[in-house]
Amino acid sequence: MSSHREAPEISKDPVADNTDVYAFVSPNRPDTVTFIANYIPLEGPAGGPNFYEFGSDVLYEIHIDNDGDAEEEITYQFRFSTKIRNENTFLYNVGPITSLDSPNWNRPQFYSVTRVIKGGKTTVLAEGLTCPPCNVGVRSTPNYATLAQAAVHTIGDGIKVFAGQRREGFYVDLGSVFDLAALRPFQSLHLIHPPNNAPGVDAIKAVNVHSIAIQVPKSQLAKEGANLSDPTSAASVIGVYASASRKRARVYGGSDEASWDTGPWVQVSRLGNPLFNEVLVPMSKKDLWNATDPKDDAQFAKGVQHPELAALLPVLYPGVFPNLDAFNKSGGTRDDLVAILLTGIPAGVVPGFPGNFTTTRQSDFLRLNMAIPPSNNPNVLGVVAGDIAGFPNGRRVFDDVTTVEIRAVAGVTLPLVNKNFTPDGAASLVTDIQTPDLTGRYINDFPYLGVPLDGYDTPSS
Repeated sequence: MSSHREAPEISKDPVADNTDVYAFVSPNRPDTVTFIANYIPLEGPAGGPNFYEFGSDVLYEIHIDNDGDAEEEITYQFRFSTKIRNENTFLYNVGPITSLDSPNWNRPQFYSVTRVIKGGKTTVLAEGLTCPPCNVGVRSTPNYATLAQAAVHTIGDGIKVFAGQRREGFYVDLGSVFDLAALRPFQSLHLIHPPNNAPGVDAIKAVNVHSIAIQVPKSQLAKEGANLSDPTSAASVIGVYASASRKRARVYGGSDEASWDTGPWVQVSRLGNPLFNEVLVPMSKKDLWNATDPKDDAQFAKGVQHPELAALLPVLYPGVFPNLDAFNKSGGTRDDLVAILLTGIPAGVVPGFPGNFTTTRQSDFLRLNMAIPPSNNPNVLGVVAGDIAGFPNGRRVFDDVTTVEIRAVAGVTLPLVNKNFTPDGAASLVTDIQTPDLTGRYINDFPYLGVPLDGYDTPSS
């Protein structure tokens, strides 16, 4: 998955687990950029009686590098608090929740938004903002879309924020991909294969996530003096990642004492590009990666330069990837993947794409050229399909990042930096889901991810 259970330790701490990060020029407010950081993977809609919520003991952050030094210049911090209105009931709600201040909602969450400027000031942008409840069901949360829209807050300076449950926007054939890299549409070619090909299965189409979304004017994100009408300007490009941190220690009280956290904040999860830690970092270093800042990512570059999956594909699909197999055996380095994931893509590498190069310092950031406008005819395969407003130029909520990255690893992007390499015919065809069902996954306005599925109407399987 994109980053839903990507490391042993964070898989035990879902409330602090980054699942996806998105950064894109807002299609209906193109003078702004929307950032979305998702947490809490695989939320079953029927999650009661203790429904999902953000951690009041977690520091959630979205980081932006706007000068190419592989360190954040701007950070947006989100802290949450929870209130119990009725201490004498076990219920999440004691009647229909028809407004954010409904007395029937027994466990509302509130949050603050703080902007931190590197070497400058820290500004609390808003406090006491209300999250929407989880989508319990038709009796408890009627008219949920309207209720959730009320939780979109404008907090000044043209900034909008939202924090709460949303529909899972990422799609992947999870059961097949991690079953020895089986791709159902091509599984008849697999070394260990069922007799027939089959449609891909969207394994997470019926789950929700918790999203933190913020929409910010470009002028507040760019380096001072940036010309945001010039896509060839380095100052138009930003790098983005999200993180979650916990206090260094927790002290557990006895039966009549409260527990508390103490010490400095320690990063326990982070995410820039999708699938990075999931697929490119070895098991022994996954927890280390989550605790490391992007500026120190050179230590993980080997997994990008020589990805294990690229070596496995010719073995698992005998005779299907002979050119990739020969390249691997030659000891060639995947400089295409290094550019896509660790430095940004220089101008002139991809025809028609001005690039989103930020730095030679290898660092996992989701890089966005803010001067490239939203596409009028978006393609879920983004830049590799000629849609330069999509992944890996930032990431939109509907981009098919799984297919893009599988094809890239299979060799589709290698000729961009190695003109002597010819991709295998299968490389541009492989996918886990040929025609994903995206119905209800997205909406046309902020926060763009769709209305979460409710527990009453959503079948458990």
